[in-house]
Amino acid sequence: MFNNFRNWFSRMMIGRYGVDQLNRTLSIACLVLIVLQMIFRSQLLWLLTLIILIWLYFRMFSRNIAARYNENRKFMEATEKIRSNFHDLQYNITHFREIREQNKGYHIYKCPRCGQKIRIPKGKGHIIVRCPSCHFEFHKKS
Repeated sequence: MFNNFRNWFSRMMIGRYGVDQLNRTLSIACLVLIVLQMIFRSQLLWLLTLIILIWLYFRMFSRNIAARYNENRKFMEATEKIRSNFHDLQYNITHFREIREQNKGYHIYKCPRCGQKIRIPKGKGHIIVRCPSCHFEFHKKS
């Protein structure tokens, strides 16, 4: 039964545009508006949700692939700054977590001569550290 529906839907979607980044954004907007409409019971929110949903399905089932592609391209260009800032924020959070994990078992020191960062394991007492870059030796407590 489910395979029959899936096969029918696959055949029906041949030659149609399908889902892209703009459609994903419209889907999220629809979900947010549905939740807001449930909270505030506004006819305006309901109408806006219906319009976005119709637009979303129109784009998905459209056979004019070139026009839908251009719409998505313009959307991607218009939102590039926002998406790149979000990506940078995601990268910074991930990078910060990795550094924090690394620092749990290590001290990070800078070489007094060249400024190279050196990672020393914690709990080894007083040790002599040799810089891998300039080979300068200095004493530190781990």
